[in-house]
Amino acid sequence: MPPAVSGIETYGSAIPYAEPPWARGLPSPFIRESHRQLQKAMREWVETNMIPFVTEWEASRSIPHGLYKACAVGGILMPMAAGARIPESWRGKYPILGDVDGSDWDGFHDFIIHDEMMRVGGIGGVVKTLCVPAIWKHGRGPAIDRIIDEVLSGDSRLSLAVTEPEAGSDVQGITTAATLSSDKTHFVVNGQKKWITGGMYADYFLTLIRAPDGGFNLVIIPKDSTVTVRPMEMCGSTCAGTAFVEFDDTHVPVANRAGVEGKGLTYVMSNFNHERLFISFQSLRCARMCLEDSISHTIARETFGQKLAAHAAVRNRLAHMARETEALQGWIEGLVYQLDHLSEEAAVALLAGQTAQLKAHSGIILERVASHAIQLMGGLGLTRGGRGERLERIWRDVKAITIPGGSEDILLDFSIRRALRGCMDHSESRHRPTKI
Repeated sequence: MPPAVSGIETYGSAIPYAEPPWARGLPSPFIRESHRQLQKAMREWVETNMIPFVTEWEASRSIPHGLYKACAVGGILMPMAAGARIPESWRGKYPILGDVDGSDWDGFHDFIIHDEMMRVGGIGGVVKTLCVPAIWKHGRGPAIDRIIDEVLSGDSRLSLAVTEPEAGSDVQGITTAATLSSDKTHFVVNGQKKWITGGMYADYFLTLIRAPDGGFNLVIIPKDSTVTVRPMEMCGSTCAGTAFVEFDDTHVPVANRAGVEGKGLTYVMSNFNHERLFISFQSLRCARMCLEDSISHTIARETFGQKLAAHAAVRNRLAHMARETEALQGWIEGLVYQLDHLSEEAAVALLAGQTAQLKAHSGIILERVASHAIQLMGGLGLTRGGRGERLERIWRDVKAITIPGGSEDILLDFSIRRALRGCMDHSESRHRPTKI
């Protein structure tokens, strides 16, 4: 274990790399007392209300609705929905864990609350409110405000329904479409959505559809008798409630459209930035758990008359896991700081590519770190239950973390296209060879 240093406060696990540097007593330019306060409160809440029940939830392949309501009452649900900034109208209306002042809330509070939630070890689908900003940011009326209140109060659940059987990363390829009813008060929606996280729990679906007059709309569709929801058996995230959803002449009030007619695709694409950042938070915490469990195992396990950690080859593997995890922490913190200090418009223009690249990179790192961890723990890392339970669950969930929000290849290409945009047209004049 690292040596204790007088006057340095640490928090959490004493295993090297199990916690972010600032929780290990190292100074940080980003972390304030309210961040530490939130981390302690969130850790206690997760260890009391979630971690003891994870095995039971996995066995039943579902998470009780009572947990969702408890997240709302406990002050977790609304902050997770808000992201880096809590709207003024939400402050005081919904609780915030750790008594953090809503006006002080920033991207590092958002980072911490997602990071601590992920310490359950990758069961997926615990709290899905990431689509809420796509609604309240872009104009709404009384009907949508009522639904948002139901969701943030923990009384109803909302799932984002974008992906279709033939349209994943190619969002513009969706075919779910709407016509207008004869009295023009309702959209009549027909189509299918697939791999919808939380769909089995949802009371409403925030759905991207083709608009009657062209473009795309983002509409909130209540679950009723014309909406068929079927569970999908996935290799990981067994509690995520992943579903196949079909709309058959589903009537949706026009008042349930978010924002301006025809602008739904723009709203969805802007919402992807926070989703991708959130997935990067997940990947980082999962990588830390892989390191924590691997190091705990290698300092206790003996082979050939000595501890596993006494073998240079084992230490080399741990060192590579650590360097990649710590570097990922640095990139995430830098990006969170940049997002905090830019307007939303500037952040989309300047950082959408980096956010996509970070999400892809974090998945690559998690997959590599988890693979090393499995190798170090051997059969324990492949066994459900026991000391390797958390690692085994993360390994099953790796692809369930890396594929949603945009696949690795698509995001990496998107990121480099964004970086090159604007410079390719002028490259010839700027770099014309000089005649000698």
